[in-house]
Parts: sequence; structure tokens; C-alpha cells
Amino acid sequence: MEESRSRIKITNRISIDEGDLEETFIRSTGPGGQNVNKVSTAVQLRFLAARAELPDDVFARLMKLAGQKATKDGDVLIEANRFRTQERNRQDARERMIALIAKAAEPPPPRKKTRPTKGSIERRLKAKSGRADVKKMRGKVKGD
Repeated sequence: MEESRSRIKITNRISIDEGDLEETFIRSTGPGGQNVNKVSTAVQLRFLAARAELPDDVFARLMKLAGQKATKDGDVLIEANRFRTQERNRQDARERMIALIAKAAEPPPPRKKTRPTKGSIERRLKAKSGRADVKKMRGKVKGD
């Protein structure tokens, strides 16, 4: 019998497996005084996006949105060290990851075709003919 892992719901059609998240605890910078030097409260959350069953379009948008947080292997890495407690940083990292995936799940708005105004077309053509006249003047001079 297969082990039933819990799933994290992102949208109605997308949910990710708990097993696709890896957490590492590291020493944090920021508030905490001497506590910072002793306790590993910062969280490094790695989402194995390439392994998760995300639709191709959502995966592509996620990699683009993640930017430098994305690795070549298709993982998304989020560091959380805003808070003094490990548990709160863990929760913060998960919330940020879920928000990023939810944003990637939204399809981009359709592009609306626009037409240039009549005035802008006329200005472009006038500038173009002006440049053509300048270049014509650069030709060889025909003697009398």
C-alpha cells in the first residue's frame, strides 16, 4: 500500500506534494542579538518544480517569475529570515512559495491589438523621407 503524502493546495486545479519541498535550516542574519550566532533560525526552502506534476505552461511561468531564485535543475529556492523563530520563518517561506506558484498559475492577460494613430504614422513617414533626402545629398556630385 502506498504512503499517502499530504498535498498543499495552490489553486483549484493545482496542488503540490509535500515531498517536493525540502527545508534546510541555516544561521540567520538580522534581528536576534547573540541568538543569531547560536541558533539556525533561517529557512532555505527548495521546491523541486521539475519533479512536481505542474502543467508545462505553469512551470515555464514559474521559472520566469522566480528569476534568480530558480536553478538550472528546475528547482526554486526561497530563503526566509525575517523572523526570530524557526517556525515563523518556515511558515513565511511556505507562504511565499505558495504565492509564487499561485501567481505563475494565473494565465497572462490576452494581448489587445492596437493601431498607431494617424498623426504618429504621418510623423514617422515625414521623418523617414527627411532621412532619405539627407542620404540622397551624400551621393557623388555631378559636374557641369
